[in-house]
This record gives sequence, C-alpha cells and structure tokens, in this order.
Amino acid sequence: MRFAISIPQDVTDREFDPAAFRAHLRRAEELGFEGAWTQEQVLGSASRLSPIETMSYAAACTERLRLGCAVLVTPLHIPVHLAKSLSTLDQLSRGRLDVGVGTGGQGRMFSAFGLDPDGLVSRFTEGLNLMKACWTQSRIDFDGRFWQVEGAAMEPKPFQKPHPPIWFGAHAPAALRRAVRHGDAFIGAGSATTEQFADEVGILREALVEEGRDAAGFPIAKRVYIAVDGDAARTGERVAAGLRNLYGHDGLTDVAVWGPPEACVEGLQKVADAGAELILLTPLYDDAEQMERLAADVMPHLG
Repeated sequence: MRFAISIPQDVTDREFDPAAFRAHLRRAEELGFEGAWTQEQVLGSASRLSPIETMSYAAACTERLRLGCAVLVTPLHIPVHLAKSLSTLDQLSRGRLDVGVGTGGQGRMFSAFGLDPDGLVSRFTEGLNLMKACWTQSRIDFDGRFWQVEGAAMEPKPFQKPHPPIWFGAHAPAALRRAVRHGDAFIGAGSATTEQFADEVGILREALVEEGRDAAGFPIAKRVYIAVDGDAARTGERVAAGLRNLYGHDGLTDVAVWGPPEACVEGLQKVADAGAELILLTPLYDDAEQMERLAADVMPHLG
C-alpha cells in the first residue's frame, strides 16, 4: 500500500508561515509518504492557495516527494500556458510532477473565464492533446477546433519523458473510459464514497481490457478525507465543518474516514480493497498532528 499526503493550502490573508510549511513537507518525507498533492480552487469561499505556485514552493522544500494536483480543471486554462508552467515545474523538481486533470463539470462560472460551456468535453480533450504536443514535439503543428499552432516550439520539454504522468479525475462512465484512452492513471475524488469509487474502478478495468491496455501500467488512486480522533462527537462535527468549508454544503460526512485509529484502518482498508493502490490522505484539520497520527497509528496496519 502506498500513501500520499495533502499539502496544506488553506491559508488566510497574511498568515502563511514559510518555516512551518517547509517543516511539514520535510516531515512528510521523513515519515515515508510517496507524494504530496494539492487541489485547485480559483473561485470559492475557502481561503486556498493556488496549486502550481504551491507545488513550486514545495519542490524547493523537498528532495524526494512527488508533487501533484488532483485535479487541474484544464478547460479553464490556456493549454500552451499551462503546458509551459507544468514543464517548468517538472524541470525544477527534477521529474517529480504528477498532473491531475479533469473537466470540472458544468457547474462552473465559465463567464468569469471568458468561456462558453458548450463543447466542454471537446475543449478538455483538445487542450490535453495540445499540451502533449507542446511537451513532445520539436515543431508544434496543431490544427484544432479551439486552438491552432503552426511551426512553433516550446523548450525545455518536461524532465520526465515523454511527459509527466497524466492522472484523470472522473465520475461518469464516459469520462472514465476517456481516462483510459487519454490518461496514464486515475485518481478518485475525495467527494466520492468508497462504494462509488469501487464502481468507478470496475468501469476502468473494463475499459482497460477493451483498449488493450495493461492494468499494471495504469495506477489507480483515491483521495480520502480523514480525521484520526477518539472523540466521536467532536470529530464528527469537525469533519462536517471541514467538508462544508470545501464544498459549501452539508451532508458529506459519509465520504470521509474518521474516528479512532482502528476505525480509520478499517475504512482505508475498504478503499484499498476497492482498488486503490495509492491513497491520498487529506486531513480536514490539524494537518501536522494528523499526519503524525496517520503515520504512527494507521498506515503501519494497512497491507
């Protein structure tokens, strides 16, 4: 079983503590986490740092941790700009970048980004193909519906060849099959229950067979919101508040794993049994304390 940890991104105005941030990530390396991941929220009530800048800072603070975002809502970005930023980050981190991508669904304020929501999936797929072209082609010739590039170049290419692993986030069956066609890996959303994740894994495995792809070469992960705490009433309230801050509504506590260590072990084992090879642990509060408890009391008991 492999584990990653979320990078603390919730920072109120003028309260970022560089020393604490560096110490937290270095401790994550010491505790044996494989990676550290961010989330993207451009517009929203949560006070959240941007993922690419946060990963760049994290790259300078660490030596081994892989760095990822689950997920970048790529249709809201200009593909050539995003390709350049991610290629740069992969170079700066010496090949430690994982790129999570997703459409983000229709529930976005597209007008704020100057976009028409029509053709969202086409824009997503074309943008991803253009990014791959920027990462792999010495001369970029691209004739798409939304973007056209003729005889251009982008250097340097990513450190990883042919490019950083592309992790898809998706829910719908069509999107899961798209992940197998265009991606390198899958990461289940933290907002999905373990049962929903198990259904997604089933569709992915069917699609891998249909596409003739080796399942061993297509890693599957899941983000899990978690809280290790023996006080059930207090923990339930804090979990609900943390999820409300992230998603803006109640009724999500069933997606999280929380309670005393043995309950967390049981909950995470179900996620592993559902198909997760990598679990992205995302504490909902007290990041440093929770990370220590996860490493000492939970992770050693999972196989």
